[in-house]
Amino acid sequence: MSQAKILNSVELRRVLDHVSTRKHSARNRCALLLTHYAGMRVGEVASLRIDDVLNVSGTIKEEIRLMPDQTKGKHARTVYINARMQKELAQYIKTLKIRDAEKPLFYTQKRDGFSANTLTQYFFFLYRRAGVDGASSHSGRRSFLTGLANKGTAIHILKSLAGHRNIATTASYLYSSPTQLKAAVELI
Repeated sequence: MSQAKILNSVELRRVLDHVSTRKHSARNRCALLLTHYAGMRVGEVASLRIDDVLNVSGTIKEEIRLMPDQTKGKHARTVYINARMQKELAQYIKTLKIRDAEKPLFYTQKRDGFSANTLTQYFFFLYRRAGVDGASSHSGRRSFLTGLANKGTAIHILKSLAGHRNIATTASYLYSSPTQLKAAVELI
């Protein structure tokens, strides 16, 4: 099985432009960007509750503490939220009609929280409708990690951001283009 496509900025913009024309655009944009800007797994995004991202004061948290039942490996981890993603979350929170902080952050049209499977399917079809072939629910996470690696972030930092227990797992997420490989040998 091939790995999920890593999106470049043009492809991500195409997907976000498509989302903006559809129903529930604020919800869908925010859920998608949590995978691209915070490197979250789709199951982690689906499991979020309002109080996971919102401080008691009503501001957006800089860190989301995921409990073991919210993660793939059943190990608690911290997800760091950059300023850009904090703004996205704040805009989305303003659209919510539900104010119970223990309720799911992302709702389906039936007012149920998304399951990991439902959100995975949504992302798959979203990418397809936006014309981004080979992308899946894991594309945001791979794009996040590869983008940071390409900017010089050390692999042990990437490992922590991804919530991986083994650095080899993190390495499998990263992609090196032929252009990058050629540039690297020119450093000698």
